[in-house]
Amino acid sequence: MRPYLMISNRNREDDRLGSRLATMGFYTAPADADPGKLHTLAAWTKVTRQAFVAQLKAIGTECPIVPEAEHEDQKLLCLFVHGYNSDWEDTVNDYLLIKNGLMEGGGDMGQLVLYSWPSKGNVAGYLPDRESARDSAPDLSALLVELSDYLTVRQRIAARTDDPGKFCRMKVSVLAHSMGNYVMQEALVAASKQLNDPQLVSLINQFVMIAADVDNDLFERDQPSGSDGNLMANLCYRIAALYTGLDQVLGMSAGLKHFGTRRLGRSGLADPGNVWDNVFEFDVSDYIDTQDSAHSAVFESSPAIAVVRNILRGVDRNYIARDVAPYAQPAAPQPIPMPAAAPA
Repeated sequence: MRPYLMISNRNREDDRLGSRLATMGFYTAPADADPGKLHTLAAWTKVTRQAFVAQLKAIGTECPIVPEAEHEDQKLLCLFVHGYNSDWEDTVNDYLLIKNGLMEGGGDMGQLVLYSWPSKGNVAGYLPDRESARDSAPDLSALLVELSDYLTVRQRIAARTDDPGKFCRMKVSVLAHSMGNYVMQEALVAASKQLNDPQLVSLINQFVMIAADVDNDLFERDQPSGSDGNLMANLCYRIAALYTGLDQVLGMSAGLKHFGTRRLGRSGLADPGNVWDNVFEFDVSDYIDTQDSAHSAVFESSPAIAVVRNILRGVDRNYIARDVAPYAQPAAPQPIPMPAAAPA
């Protein structure tokens, strides 16, 4: 078990976090904390930014050095960015689900960090949530720039000393859900501009976009060189867009917009043959439980979790679903046979 780590720019409301934008805070809870109590701030310890970053660096330093041929076993430092219509308690629930299931349920994959931005926590808050998502990007961008500076320093030390052990020992990856992908889009674009379009290191190893509420033509190669998709692809080693046409929530999202662009998490890439080489799509329709909302089903369906785990490990895109059986949907109820009518 690993500790519970959270970053949030939500305001404080008594013993919980609210839905208004506030100064970014950093919170930790020990690995042996009672998960059932993490929905109250009393269960978390607020720490300084410096202490939080130092803890992340220490976690990375403690990870074993993995031979290049075994890179799929390298530990992860994974950031989870939730979607819209999520109050703070919802985001903690999602964090626990992913941490205990995907990250630690099949063996220790590394450390998961929750980034909880001020979603309104109700369906009517869709447009305000989008504004909050955009306003949350600068805080997250500043963290990404700080992380990039650290990775660059480690790489230079390793090169100068000819010691591969000086590299960062954890792969930095991101899981973003729904509108959380818009938060990441804005944050990565801002970070790229602050870093002056860096070419030295990939800031994000694996960026997994689940039910992404962003335009499905975002990553097309014929966009201008300074386009959002271009800048994002440059900062990430690999970007995986998981989608399903069964997602009714993203159908509503598209309906709230007037510019006609489909949602990536519902329609997949607009033109898969015209995207950057490190971007690919995967249709999860056969790997999720379709009995409830398809929008968040990836996190609740074992086959889809296995696919995401393979992506995060760095398995080749052509093999991420190898040996993963589709989700076994419950059989449809059979009609009850009616007794034959008695002869007249």
